[in-house]
Amino acid sequence: MAAAAPDAGDFLLRAEKVSLDLDGHSILRGVDLEIRAGASQRQPGGQVVALVGPSGIGKTQLLRILAGLQRPGSGTVRIGPAQEQVRAGAVGMVAQHYPLFEHRTVLGNLMIAGSGGKLSRQALHDKVHELLSRFSLEDRANFYPAQLSGGQRQRVAIAQQFITEKHFLLMDEPFSGLDPLGVHSVCAIICEVSARDPSNTTILITHDIEAALEVADTIWLLGRDHLADDCPLPGARIQETYNLVERGFKADRACGLTPELLTLALEIRNRFKHL
Repeated sequence: MAAAAPDAGDFLLRAEKVSLDLDGHSILRGVDLEIRAGASQRQPGGQVVALVGPSGIGKTQLLRILAGLQRPGSGTVRIGPAQEQVRAGAVGMVAQHYPLFEHRTVLGNLMIAGSGGKLSRQALHDKVHELLSRFSLEDRANFYPAQLSGGQRQRVAIAQQFITEKHFLLMDEPFSGLDPLGVHSVCAIICEVSARDPSNTTILITHDIEAALEVADTIWLLGRDHLADDCPLPGARIQETYNLVERGFKADRACGLTPELLTLALEIRNRFKHL
């Protein structure tokens, strides 16, 4: 049975005072963030949040904490309208390098991804073929990962998460290594993931600010605080939240960014220098 749609304003994700130290170094410090239902441009669909920030600032570590794959030193992460503590396996995760079973075909990879679920083998087979069609992979069903392009491998990795029908999907650098057409295609897939259910929430890490502005409802900017002499404090936290829906960017942005969004991209990029 499908879960009831969340009411507008319900928490879908909430992180409070999340901190992390590694090897004696502060990586994250008191990170607070939240996602509430009803903040999407794709009504009544779910939403997309992009996490941006300079390289090495702690974005991947934060994503792993949000996925339940790494425990923070302190703080909590809760997901869903019931605000349950996040745990490993509760959310879908697409890693940067799209790990697939190299000795299995595309079809085999997708069948394995769904083998631990509740679907019968026939129902799983039907669902896999539906996903192959939706992600334009029908002609690659019997190919092995080594025979796929980077964009095709990525589509397989995303399709794997569709099989489990988790409402949270986390993506680490989904646009890395893609040409402009590939970026546009992945943006379209992410929008489709979000639009299918009002509970669906996609959080992605990217260095591509323009792509983030094309696909996201909200952008989180991760960086470090600075003292008066511009000396950075250890540990990063969310420096700014850009709610693009509240700013009026509700139209379809897939055909290109408006001058206003390009100006915002420049503003965000300039802030990188001081994070």
